[in-house]
Amino acid sequence: MAYLLLYVDDIILVTSNDLLRKRLLTMFSQEFAMKDLGPLRSFLGISVTRSPERLFLDQHAYTKDIFHRVGLSDCNMAATHVDTSAKLSSKNGKPYSNPTKYRSLAGALQYLTFTRPDISYAVQQVCLHMYDPKDIHMLALKRILRYLQGTPTLGLHIHKSRSTSLVAFTDADWGGCPDTRRSTSGYCVYYGDTLISWSSKRQATLSRSSAEDEYRGVANVVVESCWLRNLLLELKCPISKATLVFCDNISAIYLAGNPVQHQRTKHIELDIHFVREKVAKGQVRILHVPTRYQIADIFTKGLPRLLFEEFRSSLGISSPNASTARE
Repeated sequence: MAYLLLYVDDIILVTSNDLLRKRLLTMFSQEFAMKDLGPLRSFLGISVTRSPERLFLDQHAYTKDIFHRVGLSDCNMAATHVDTSAKLSSKNGKPYSNPTKYRSLAGALQYLTFTRPDISYAVQQVCLHMYDPKDIHMLALKRILRYLQGTPTLGLHIHKSRSTSLVAFTDADWGGCPDTRRSTSGYCVYYGDTLISWSSKRQATLSRSSAEDEYRGVANVVVESCWLRNLLLELKCPISKATLVFCDNISAIYLAGNPVQHQRTKHIELDIHFVREKVAKGQVRILHVPTRYQIADIFTKGLPRLLFEEFRSSLGISSPNASTARE
């Protein structure tokens, strides 16, 4: 078995044995000008540190480059990436004097979320205002940089695990956008003990109730889990058990299992009711989780410091030698 990940001219090659790897490298070298760089250490600016039980992915050098570009290497540190107050509005504040700089920094932070999912929500919020940034939006962006200044060595751990199940957490912040009253959906998906997918995104349509809002969030993560199940099937690692989806809204859980349409739910579009089909087929189980343990909250709102740090650890984000909460 061999897996090959190709991005333009950068390649990661993984094989089931060393002989197969050498054969493939010989075949490739006969067709293309290639160089074997040995064991994986970096890929597209992401540093990889190997140990017997895990891989550690970080973008420490990339983060330092961001600070060097904006001249904030000596800025004060912040304990969290965003405060717990209301979300940013496009109607407050004065226009920022250098919108090009704002967009460049926001784009750079987007790439950093590949190994720092803990800043996904804050980055999503500042990216919503790239078309017309205000001074308060720049302050929010600098808050993210100040948080990164205090946590430069953090990265994402990928663990060995005996479990091959998919477990997801999903949450939504009903009507959280002060301008459009759309909700922010967030989810995270684990393969065994390792975080492999996450998202923080404003919903495309307005929800008329918190139940509909949370149900859309469930639908989003079920779509993602279906794609992951198909991908793992192609990689010869099929998932036999149902994907467990944890949600903290009882009404959304009830909607996922109840096929009866009534007056309060008929306004919900039929295209998200495919969740019921997946539940009926046994591919997905929607379960309740208390809000106190809803990890996906980190992708939908600002959290108090202690809760934020706990959820951050649960995502597998820590320093190179530290253990994580999910272990």
